[in-house]
Amino acid sequence: MGAYFENTTKRTSAPFRYDIVGSFLRPQAIKEARETFATGKITQTELTCVEDDEIMKLIDKQKKIGLKAVTDGEFRRSYWHLDFFWGFEGVEHVIMDHGYFFHGEETRADSARLSGKIRFSGHPFLAHYRFLKQMAGDDVIARQTIPAPAQFFAEIVRDVNKDEIVKYYSDGEELYSDISDAYRKAILAFYKLGCRNIQLDDCTWGMICDKNFWSTMAGEGYDIQELQNIYLRLNNDAIKGLPDDMMVTTHICRGNYHSTWATSGGYDPVAKTLFGNENVSAYYLEYDTERAGDFSPLKEVSGDKLVVLGLVSSKTGDLENKEKIIARIHEAAQYVPADRLCLSPQCGFASTEEGNILTEEQQWRKLAFIKEIAEEVWR
Repeated sequence: MGAYFENTTKRTSAPFRYDIVGSFLRPQAIKEARETFATGKITQTELTCVEDDEIMKLIDKQKKIGLKAVTDGEFRRSYWHLDFFWGFEGVEHVIMDHGYFFHGEETRADSARLSGKIRFSGHPFLAHYRFLKQMAGDDVIARQTIPAPAQFFAEIVRDVNKDEIVKYYSDGEELYSDISDAYRKAILAFYKLGCRNIQLDDCTWGMICDKNFWSTMAGEGYDIQELQNIYLRLNNDAIKGLPDDMMVTTHICRGNYHSTWATSGGYDPVAKTLFGNENVSAYYLEYDTERAGDFSPLKEVSGDKLVVLGLVSSKTGDLENKEKIIARIHEAAQYVPADRLCLSPQCGFASTEEGNILTEEQQWRKLAFIKEIAEEVWR
């Protein structure tokens, strides 16, 4: 099954045939600097200098391995999602009674809760992107990853967080509008800094795919289609009317914390809504284990959208069987034309600063492996 696809074109815009999701294992220097900063022994400026240095090294490594779109590895964040939420006006950092329950492990208990009306009035991530863009140069795409609007909504209605919403919003319409408006303004602010590739990271769809998991979040008797409609509206309203040269993609995941996972279930329950109606240009999809189901839901992918197959696990350092990965790419091509397929890890290597259980050497070996496969499959 080493056969390659004929009549496929070389991609010159994101997503690329071999690609990444975004986060990288935090270097020891950053871990030590963050610990020292937490004890008050260094200043924020000193911490930023360490982050700057390590991000420059990361950009160089991404370029050397051949990546055409690079990120800052999310090195300045503790979480893939919460740090971004905390940057909005009307959102506060809180500690819950418990974290999220993953398979055999519980996350830290940080969360985001409303403290007022949701507004965009600037954001710390803009300075982060400005640095990335400057250091990346013009020979690669500087990609910005942010959690999706739907993910923000899921966090503020989680457990006791939802009790605060009624203090500031009397109806759902105003809440949905404010979330999408804040996001849209943030995305346009990134655009003004030269960003042309925004990735919306979104675990909400993976949660819906697992009835047992989501029932603990939304309560028994929830309406699965109503939830999907809310998520779709939030995401689509946030990205409507953007400049034509802004590429918006999304990454769908079932949880990635310290090499553990949160949910299981194929894409079937959400395929028509997500793949058919979300107005993104591409989907980065978790597909590294049987927990993600088969490829048949991909038949719902509408228009000329691309699908980046996350067939290689970021949770382990062991390399997959190359022939099996190639065979699965060919299988997916039964539902989405080969020219609209790409390959990546199923998620980032460090959705939180703890990182997954593999070494930096294994992390880079994984990406070299993905590139090797992609160059063999798409010529």
